[in-house]
Amino acid sequence: MYFPYLRGRQYELLALRELANNNLLGDYVIPIIEPVKLSPTLVNTMADFIKTNHPLSVIRNPAVGTFMSDWQDVQEETKEAGYKQRFADQYENPIIIKSMIMQRNARALLKHWDKHGVNKEDLLVINTDRDYLDLYETAFGEVVPRFALMPDESVFRRKVRHHKVLLDDKFEKQERNADYQDVVDEFFSDDHLYYKEDGFVGFSDYSVVGNEYLEAGFAPYAVAIHIVYFANNGSLRVRHFVSDSNEDITNPALKFYQAVSKLAEWYNADPHPVQLTEGLKIFLQHYEQQSYPGLGTVKKLSLMHHLELMGRYLSEV
Repeated sequence: MYFPYLRGRQYELLALRELANNNLLGDYVIPIIEPVKLSPTLVNTMADFIKTNHPLSVIRNPAVGTFMSDWQDVQEETKEAGYKQRFADQYENPIIIKSMIMQRNARALLKHWDKHGVNKEDLLVINTDRDYLDLYETAFGEVVPRFALMPDESVFRRKVRHHKVLLDDKFEKQERNADYQDVVDEFFSDDHLYYKEDGFVGFSDYSVVGNEYLEAGFAPYAVAIHIVYFANNGSLRVRHFVSDSNEDITNPALKFYQAVSKLAEWYNADPHPVQLTEGLKIFLQHYEQQSYPGLGTVKKLSLMHHLELMGRYLSEV
């Protein structure tokens, strides 16, 4: 089972909606959303997963973004109040897996859920802070959560013993997009090959986005497209396609065409180096039409490609 961990930015949510609505995730991919704001796209994404009957994990106590303050600051009879009510209603649907991070507010959330009859065995729990492992042991000593995410470190292996999911950041993020020109092709992951024999029920990563969270974006000097593919030995690698005119931030459309041209040349080799996914197909259409979808869509398509590729792989093994 694969649990892509996403931060709930606009392009990530749109990627998930498109995959769910087109039945492209498969039965062995359960996305995790750490919502960064209370938004219509968030509640619409939850609605789409409920409609398509595909499980979705949504973290109720996110550690980044403004979701928690958005929730507290909602005023009555505003559109935000509508989003809050929709979120609350949808969060009760069994398709939405109630999820939490073991952190400072975890104890209060567990008490709240216990008071409202939420079963601990239905939860997805994320353990990345060793300071809260004792709380995890106390809370889940007798009742094991549905899934328990953790890094592959000895202290976590000693404390988290059941329903373990391996969580790791696989994306080697460069300081600047232009720096990917120095590492055009690199190893990404082989967790999908070994997670079961290592005692895990699933594996999780941050896809081609990475764990780092920044509140605001910025206009890049270079455009980079990240495409994951399977190597001959079954491991996952990632190939970076980077623009050439990277001296300033002008003409992002040209930068995108330079990058996507390299992607098209790579893909059109015989044999194709990777299966054609919906995200990859749209990239190639933009190349043929010489159209520019915007930087958010570039990220969305790379993410869609990775998740669909993993869904296909896990459905076949």
